[in-house]
Amino acid sequence: MGSSMCSSGSGNLNCRSERIFPFYAMGTKNDASSLVVPSSLDSSADPIWDAIRTEAKLEAEKEPILNSFLYASILSHNCLEQALGFVLANRLQNPTLLAAQLMDIFGNVMMNDKGIQQSIRLDLQAFKERDPACASYSWALLYLKGYHSLQSYRLSHALWNQGRKVLALALQSRISEVFAVDIHPAAKIGEGILLDHASGLVIGETAMVGNKVSLMQGVTLGGTGKQVGDRHPKIGQGALIGAGATILGNIVVGEGAMIAAGSLVLKNVPPHSMAVGNPAKIVGYLEEEDPSLTMKHDVTKDYFEKLAINSSQVKSNGELLCISYLIYD
Repeated sequence: MGSSMCSSGSGNLNCRSERIFPFYAMGTKNDASSLVVPSSLDSSADPIWDAIRTEAKLEAEKEPILNSFLYASILSHNCLEQALGFVLANRLQNPTLLAAQLMDIFGNVMMNDKGIQQSIRLDLQAFKERDPACASYSWALLYLKGYHSLQSYRLSHALWNQGRKVLALALQSRISEVFAVDIHPAAKIGEGILLDHASGLVIGETAMVGNKVSLMQGVTLGGTGKQVGDRHPKIGQGALIGAGATILGNIVVGEGAMIAAGSLVLKNVPPHSMAVGNPAKIVGYLEEEDPSLTMKHDVTKDYFEKLAINSSQVKSNGELLCISYLIYD
């Protein structure tokens, strides 16, 4: 794929962003405070792509053995869309799905879909800001299968919506084989998403995931039987879903809710509440608007400590302290 791809597409879309994308992985929409950008930004600047190229050049200097890899994956490309298409095509290729064919398909989708162009950047920011193991944007782009599987889903979802359902399902199959992540191409997933580790993640056909959600490994958003139609969970904006959590049926997890690791959720979860256990029960409420941004999985510990201090019943029967002990022992 030549460098001319970045100027192709609907309306001769330039590969560099037409505007500064709204950054809200760590704060409110349009809050760019968490991203260091050049001081002389103009309407065509793409600070994330600029940062990725700078990171790649520094990495190449530190590890000369990676020069060819970094050049092929990042430095030879003119925009993030082209680099991401190259990375994903080489991850998903097989003897019948050739890398060159996939690069053409991916490039055509991304260069003609402004929604995907925004999402891939907001997702990158989510990985960098929320995953302490991700030290740079380039690390997510090159090495993190959570990011790779999420962007591969976005491409399959776009193809599904174009009516190319067989190709979308073929991609879903390869995504599952390569990344151990199974997301149906018809599922609807927002932007600013973190799939941390991602292994074993399952998201069903009619599931919906709001913006700024963080999902850990082994999460299942599944159905409860053989029924057809709308049958999968709806996850509200800013929710945090812990490792191994299973959420089943056409139920709603409210905005800013937290599902503890290993929980089985079968009923609606109110906004900004904490659900724990098998089956899950509501054990408290959160003060923070978006727990997905803080990634604080043990908030119930603080909740019960405050509750114990403020409750006059603790001294009489110790019930609240017992609950806290059972959860954290």
